Amino acid sequence: MPDNNGSIYIGLMSGTSMDGIDAAAMRFPDNSCNLITTHQHPYPGGLRTALAAASRKPHACTLDLLGELDQRVGECFRDAVAKLLRKAKIDPADVAAIGSHGQTLRHRPDAENPFTLQIGDPNVIAAGTGITTVADFRRRDVAEGGQGAPLTPAFHHWLFSDSNDARVLVNIGGIANVTCLPILGPVTGFDCGPGNTLLDAWNLKHRGTQFDRDGKWSVEGSVDEALLGDLLADPYFALKPPKSTGFEYFNLSWLDNVLAEHASTPPANVQSTLCELTACAIANAIRNHFGAAKEVIVCGGGVHNRDLMSRLGNRAFPAVLHTTAVYGLDPDWVEAAAFGWLAMRTLRGQPGNIASVTGAARPAVLGGVYSA
Repeated sequence: MPDNNGSIYIGLMSGTSMDGIDAAAMRFPDNSCNLITTHQHPYPGGLRTALAAASRKPHACTLDLLGELDQRVGECFRDAVAKLLRKAKIDPADVAAIGSHGQTLRHRPDAENPFTLQIGDPNVIAAGTGITTVADFRRRDVAEGGQGAPLTPAFHHWLFSDSNDARVLVNIGGIANVTCLPILGPVTGFDCGPGNTLLDAWNLKHRGTQFDRDGKWSVEGSVDEALLGDLLADPYFALKPPKSTGFEYFNLSWLDNVLAEHASTPPANVQSTLCELTACAIANAIRNHFGAAKEVIVCGGGVHNRDLMSRLGNRAFPAVLHTTAVYGLDPDWVEAAAFGWLAMRTLRGQPGNIASVTGAARPAVLGGVYSA
């Protein structure tokens, strides 16, 4: 079908929590994003466990297991699209393309032989839905010398930049990243450190639930300033961008190494300190690289953590803190929308990365196209 401003695109995203797939159908008229419908598609429990094990213990992930997971994740992405289409009563023939981020298993852009690996076979998605699928966005940027992440700043710039006000867009997923949108000058952005990943992992370890709802547990504790200082002393926070990271770096093993010198800190105080760590890392990134921002606009799962948002608001002051909902896009669906938008860019032969963000040698058309 022709690609125009009335075309429907579908974006698929699964993050470091590995709890499932965010699927969103949208149109992009007149430099805006109009969500049509959304669907959250959970991974089966056994698959989530297998993905977590494969990513956290890569040496135990055999080629056979990798191939099986690639197929199974592709089937889940395919099924997420099918349910989304049924929910909105959309004919597959009316969809220009699917943009699939895939499921990241490993992200090593700074390795001797840099790579990033997202699974979820796009052939399965295209064959099962009858819709052209664009996938494997990150590896082209790595091939151009970039970090392969974050990629969403190009979408943030397209949708949220303003000619009168300097803004920062913050995405708080497992990892937190910032996009600096100046009035003049190049767009910059980078992963500033842990978002929800350490909070969720510590909560799961001590309370047996996947996340600390509303930050209620972190509110019960107190910040251990000595522990916070040692966490913030990690060299990653002082690295100059471009930079990106993931659960390969910020995980319970990383935390346990620091906690070895703070063995008496109660678990609730650790949780409170981890919440402060995320807020500090974001606020420091904004202050050090874009202190002129008048607005801090937040999206991602972290917006639902009231304690985290309160801490971030205090540290971002006097900048105004609000979510992307103020500009008409639900904060839960920004990343999925971004990959639908990136699929549109690819079909049009337009670059999807920003070299000043990722460090790539040049802008590049991202992803491979898998025809229906």
